[in-house]
Amino acid sequence: MALSRPARSSDPGPEPGRADFGRRRFLGYVLAAPTLVVAADLGVAPEATADVPAPTGADLPSPEITEVVDLNDVMTLAALPTSNLITVRVHPDGTVSFALPRAEVGQGITTSTAMLIAEELDVPMDRVRVTLADARPELLFNQLTGGSNTTISTYIPIRVAAAIARDRLLHAAAAELDTPVGDLTFEAGVISARRGGSVAIGDLAKRAASDTPRQVSVRLKEREQFSVIGRPHNRIDALAAVTGRKQFTMDLNVPDAKPTMVCRPPTINGKVGSVANLAEVRAMPGITDVAVISTGIAVRANTFGQCIEAVRALRVSWKPGSAAGKSDASVREALRAAELPLGIPPLTPSVEATFTFAFRSNSALEPNCAIADVRSDRAEIWSGLKAPIVAKQAIAAKLGLPQSAVTVHVTESGGSFGRRLFFDAALEAAEASQKFGKPVRLMWHRADDSRQGRAHPMATSRVRAAYLGNTVLSYKQRHTSVSTDLSHGLGEIFTALAAKLPVGDIGFSETFFQLSQSMPYNFGANSRLLSETDKSFNTGSMRNVYSPDVTCARELIVDQLAAKMGKDPFRFRRDFLRDERARAVLDKVAEAGDWGRPMPAGTAQGIAFHSEYSSVSAVLVEIDCRPETVKRPVRDGVAGPRVTKAVFAVDVGLTVNPRGLEAQMMGCVMDGIALTLTSSLHLRDGYFLEASWDNYFYTRQWNTPPELQIIVMPSTSDKPGGAGELGVAASMAAVACAYGRATGTMPTSFPINHGTLSFTPKPTVPPIPPSPTDGLDHVR
Repeated sequence: MALSRPARSSDPGPEPGRADFGRRRFLGYVLAAPTLVVAADLGVAPEATADVPAPTGADLPSPEITEVVDLNDVMTLAALPTSNLITVRVHPDGTVSFALPRAEVGQGITTSTAMLIAEELDVPMDRVRVTLADARPELLFNQLTGGSNTTISTYIPIRVAAAIARDRLLHAAAAELDTPVGDLTFEAGVISARRGGSVAIGDLAKRAASDTPRQVSVRLKEREQFSVIGRPHNRIDALAAVTGRKQFTMDLNVPDAKPTMVCRPPTINGKVGSVANLAEVRAMPGITDVAVISTGIAVRANTFGQCIEAVRALRVSWKPGSAAGKSDASVREALRAAELPLGIPPLTPSVEATFTFAFRSNSALEPNCAIADVRSDRAEIWSGLKAPIVAKQAIAAKLGLPQSAVTVHVTESGGSFGRRLFFDAALEAAEASQKFGKPVRLMWHRADDSRQGRAHPMATSRVRAAYLGNTVLSYKQRHTSVSTDLSHGLGEIFTALAAKLPVGDIGFSETFFQLSQSMPYNFGANSRLLSETDKSFNTGSMRNVYSPDVTCARELIVDQLAAKMGKDPFRFRRDFLRDERARAVLDKVAEAGDWGRPMPAGTAQGIAFHSEYSSVSAVLVEIDCRPETVKRPVRDGVAGPRVTKAVFAVDVGLTVNPRGLEAQMMGCVMDGIALTLTSSLHLRDGYFLEASWDNYFYTRQWNTPPELQIIVMPSTSDKPGGAGELGVAASMAAVACAYGRATGTMPTSFPINHGTLSFTPKPTVPPIPPSPTDGLDHVR
């Protein structure tokens, strides 16, 4: 797989004064172990500050905060001090293993991690074994998955550790083959001498090990030498996933961990008052245990079907929840009351609008689930967790056990989108297992996650842009949101690095907001402020967090400014964008999507741009809003407009796996279509009406574009930027802009179909519907 090349230890040093990333020396350790174990040592995180470049012309404004330090920088800096605790191991069978301290939830990071190791260690991909690390409190802030940060923060530590392993193996081979290191080549896990003879790395694993820890230095490959990084690779778990062999939480064989579900309240966060028929339910077929826990009544049975019957049979008197009596309308009024002022209206012409974004479900495709085995003196938990350290701490506190007695295993998960930053299921499973004195296999019903799970907060965004002639003088945006819960560990990172951040003491959410949002256009004096209110809802950092709403509002205003100035929307954006990378992706989608082509009435193109975490993206979409499309019949749903074409261009600096990046951006496009057209929760009387995926309308086949093109731009950096969330905001904004151009009316409420309830809401008592029996009726 890897190209044969001379040993790196004979490479010359960097040229004097040359700041070549690939040629810098990095420190690391060979650890004391029976076989070769190595780790990077990147030291203590430096100050989170940077020299601010002075403008070089009148058209260049002062840098944005995010050009000095952004959210991803903060997360990376927080992870650096414990980078030496993450190790690469070489085994006698010739395999290389790495326990990744992040969560694989379908984004493909186990594959990209294997690629980094294969690149620096010159071993085939199929020799690399990437697993997920258990919760390790000693890693502090180095075991939190989110913010598109995994590849950025692990890119150097993993490569350094693999490079150290490679050099140790070379020196061991030199001794074994009685040959100078400079006369050795390393290819596909085999080291060969030029004069003859070779040895496999598995045979050197013990010889290359050390009895005591040793600090060493190493150089990394330069980008021009890459033979793995930057080339498309299929996912290492693809075959297991499509053949059903991949193991998710509910697939694990934990002895006596029986199915368990929870009967939940009819309103958000309601509490149990009394239960009229506990004894009767305990006597139902297959039921082993029933007990009241903090979130409802837990039921353990031989099958999940029996759990559902028991949950539906319970007769519970419930106390009101935290959002009792609230509705979409009442929350909107509370948001309006909390809006920060835009200030005195300008004397020049301006464009102003207020946009509303409904609650959206944060449910992943895999149901919320966990396995727990709690004993009197210890506990063991299995769940897909993106903040396992915080989960371990909370579970230990709930159980009254020391943290050292709680083991938390991180399992692979079927989706997250921010949902698995929270550990509701793991905490419930631990509590139920303790109550029952038995292991449990707890799973949420689909209705549970829609109604009691995490939701993206309802929000408004008020924007005003002043202009004169061909100049945008100012841009102000006031984003008001139901409070976003950041208790999953990110807030603690902000606290730990507060003195180093250029945003002052402004609170968790505002810090997150300022470090994740930026203004990519030369729009004069610009400001963005966040105001949050109402902590009565279960909210979460849904994929891309604030960016889709903020960017959608901005890009719609950009279209309005272009119209006022008599400019083409694409040309207007291009003229005002701040840098060449931004213009390059915009140019690419305009060219590939044939921007400006004639289109029938009722259809239109839309174009939008979004940047974050050292990455840039642009999207061109085409939408069909003609009556025959909007009103086409769809069973139990609202058809609405259809996106017929999407072209997406992305530049993430350095792309590790282009195929994985394409897949990520495809998912982002689907997210953006959903957020604009169909995807929302309806709040009524303190609960959400949606109760499953059949009435929560994520992008369906009738709204999926028949034409979809993802363009990965050539690498423009030696380091990767953020990618996991990047494409959602631009996609949502492009669809919204296309809709405005097709209908002649700028949309201001999202999703645009939110006002039409296309289904009959299921009852809240019982809290979950019966198991379906009419599946064959829906086969076409």
